[in-house]
Amino acid sequence: MPANDFYDDLAPFYHMICRDWEKSVVDQAAALDAIIKENWGAGVKDILDVSCGIGTQALGLSALGYNLTASDPSAGAIARAKSETEKRGLKIDFSVADMRDARDCDFDLVISCDNSVPHLLTDDDILTAFRRFYSCVRPGGGVLISVRDYDREIKTGTVVKPYDPHEEDGAKYTIFQIWNFEGDIYDMSLYIAEDAGDIECDTRVFKTKYYAIGTDKLISLMSQAGFSGVMRIDNKYFQPVIIGKKT
Repeated sequence: MPANDFYDDLAPFYHMICRDWEKSVVDQAAALDAIIKENWGAGVKDILDVSCGIGTQALGLSALGYNLTASDPSAGAIARAKSETEKRGLKIDFSVADMRDARDCDFDLVISCDNSVPHLLTDDDILTAFRRFYSCVRPGGGVLISVRDYDREIKTGTVVKPYDPHEEDGAKYTIFQIWNFEGDIYDMSLYIAEDAGDIECDTRVFKTKYYAIGTDKLISLMSQAGFSGVMRIDNKYFQPVIIGKKT
């Protein structure tokens, strides 16, 4: 299933994969704000989020005072992100777009968090995206992405990844991923099983593909796209962060 279809279907349930999604919105924004200020100072105002999903990062950053423009290939995710933005009285300019076709405007920073870049399944596609990011930022700005640390993952056979249990509206949810590898590409199935107290359990499954690309290769591709000072940052966010600057 293409990534946009995957997230269209998942959008109503996406918050369930976080232990506390509302807290994640706040905590992730605080962590990203600290990384931004540490590496670019206080001059960053205009941010383009090219994989905003339902708004996990964009909402929190907007609440901190950044000017957010946000896009995602999933119309369903964008619809929910708009709804979440209205609930909070925030202002974010949303559009449906692939990160390889990101808006050609002057931004201080382009971000793509929560392992979105590895939905692109080839080095060429990732390089195309990074070059597009480069064209979107002003000199002195840059790019910030976060990804899974695939160098620490088992990348053969079948892998099971459980989430914390979730409770909502009187129902209990068991959530887990199953990864099936073929080389560096894996099919990912996300299962959400709903236990409402009956004998039978309602289970939904959402399927997509990822490229288990290592951070060294991502750093190389980001450098090829023109960014300088590309580096990995650990222990500042819930995933490894890679940043690059446009001089």
